[in-house]
Amino acid sequence: MTRKKIDLGGQTFKDVFSFAFVHWMRQRWRIAGIVAVSLLTALADVLTPLFAGHLVDALAGAGVDKYGALHGALRSFGALIVLALGGAALRYLTFAGIIALTLRMMSEIASDAFQRVQRLSTDWHANSFAGSTVRKITRGMWALDMLNDTVLVGLLPSVVMLVGATILLGMHWLIMGVVVGVGAVLYIGTTVALTIGFVAPAARLGNAWDTRMGGALADAVTCNSVVKAFGAEQREEQRLSRVIGKWRDRTRRAWVRGTLNGSLQNVMLALMQAAMLGVGLVLWLEGRAGVGDLAFSLTMFLVLQGYLRDVGMLVRQLQRSVNDMEELAQLTRQPLGIDDKPGAGALVVKQGEIRFEHVTFRYDAHAQPLYADFSARIAPGERVGLIGHSGSGKTTFIKLIQRLYDVSKGRITIDGQNIADVRQASLRAQIAIVQQEPLLFHRSLAENIAYARPGASQAEIERAARLANAHEFITGLPKGYDTLVGERGVKLSGGERQRVAIARAFLADAPVLIFDEATSSLDSESEALIQEAMERLMEGRTTLVVAHRLSTVRSLDRLLVLDKGRIVEEGNHEQLIRLEGGLYRRLFERQALELTKGLGAEAHRTETAAAAAV
Repeated sequence: MTRKKIDLGGQTFKDVFSFAFVHWMRQRWRIAGIVAVSLLTALADVLTPLFAGHLVDALAGAGVDKYGALHGALRSFGALIVLALGGAALRYLTFAGIIALTLRMMSEIASDAFQRVQRLSTDWHANSFAGSTVRKITRGMWALDMLNDTVLVGLLPSVVMLVGATILLGMHWLIMGVVVGVGAVLYIGTTVALTIGFVAPAARLGNAWDTRMGGALADAVTCNSVVKAFGAEQREEQRLSRVIGKWRDRTRRAWVRGTLNGSLQNVMLALMQAAMLGVGLVLWLEGRAGVGDLAFSLTMFLVLQGYLRDVGMLVRQLQRSVNDMEELAQLTRQPLGIDDKPGAGALVVKQGEIRFEHVTFRYDAHAQPLYADFSARIAPGERVGLIGHSGSGKTTFIKLIQRLYDVSKGRITIDGQNIADVRQASLRAQIAIVQQEPLLFHRSLAENIAYARPGASQAEIERAARLANAHEFITGLPKGYDTLVGERGVKLSGGERQRVAIARAFLADAPVLIFDEATSSLDSESEALIQEAMERLMEGRTTLVVAHRLSTVRSLDRLLVLDKGRIVEEGNHEQLIRLEGGLYRRLFERQALELTKGLGAEAHRTETAAAAAV
């Protein structure tokens, strides 16, 4: 288990830096400028102790010739002022460059991640929490800010300072250079090893639970209406409390390990300080170092101590930023699942004929295929209903036409064009779909209707709403078409959302139309309005209707009755209803019986109420 964690840590650092390197290379000249200015800043810090030593030497050796000593001291003093002011100006230029670099990189990363997430497969989205995905992206964006500061402004100058100090001290006293060089290498090596092998695995686990906590929060907030319906607020609070407890324990472990790592760094700095001061005193006792030399070495130590402390802190920041960016880097490498072929062209639909040609398809989790050597043809302009029990393959049929999944064998064509050979965006632009539970954006009604055609005028939006029987209820709202509908359209009833979705389909004006159980959960009045709108929308379009309520398919041209991925019956309503023992007839009779029982119960309640009133 330990070996696996260490390997994963090294791989994580490699993956994150590969991810960051791609974005660094997009601004390579700005990176080069920042690095150059940072190195000059470090050089100014390296030279500061040297001139401080010259200043002390000039004053200590003044003797009788005070003016000559003052002249030498002023030159060293002037050099120190120039180095201080120059260092301040260089630091300003460094941070100005970092601001421009980081803001552009964060913008690009957010855009790239969103673009990637939008194109990930239906299965991926079905198995991922939206809140967790948002948390990965935002946490990774802000971690990039820390990564840039750590690597470009912190670590590079610190390394240059340590190397420069080792060389300068070694030129004066070889033993002092060896002490500083060996101490710095041991300090940095120990810090890096502990960070990667000891702190990073705990931080990675803490981040994983942080992501889960974000997902749990989003899940409960999104389903708040269900929580309220069952009075389950306390239950959800307890559930979240368990997740928060796990996050707290994992995060505490990471923070404690980070504190232990920092304490060990402080001990190593104290030992290095003792070694440098001890060597300096020995050199002074032996007469090999003067007062200025001691001032030089003492100043150098103070500067070195600051940089070494920075290195320890920077390595911890590097570990934290890498761990925070880990899930974002993994997200950008996530396979799309369904991708456009290189050079894929646009789908051109003139008639709207749909064919399934010897299609075999299975879901990843299933050993047996749902469709095996499946063939079907939908004629141009034909209105076809898909009927069957749950799990018979109705929804999969329409998802395959949208190419939300790829077939294992065979092909699906529209007007003779294999949908796997065209761009997915062009394919879906030719298909208008009205879902069982239509999703609306938390935007205005006009924006939601115009989503199918963003450039539509207000008149076109209102015309589509009228055709969908939505204009009347929209104009009855206080803000009309400017009314915000709430997240997922929660401010509207089910029937209102359906009519907005149908208006959106009218505006899309696509040659292929799909209704996915669009009336299965509506009251009879809403169903009548929607069926009327559906009839208008189906005119002149190749239409597929997935329905549980068989009353919605009686007027269709043809019905395909599916069972376990096979077409077991085919024909219009009148033909199928005559089939003795047929599946469609059984389904229809069962629904008719349920409707009769419901009407009988309602009539009984009405009679009872009337008798009680008398």
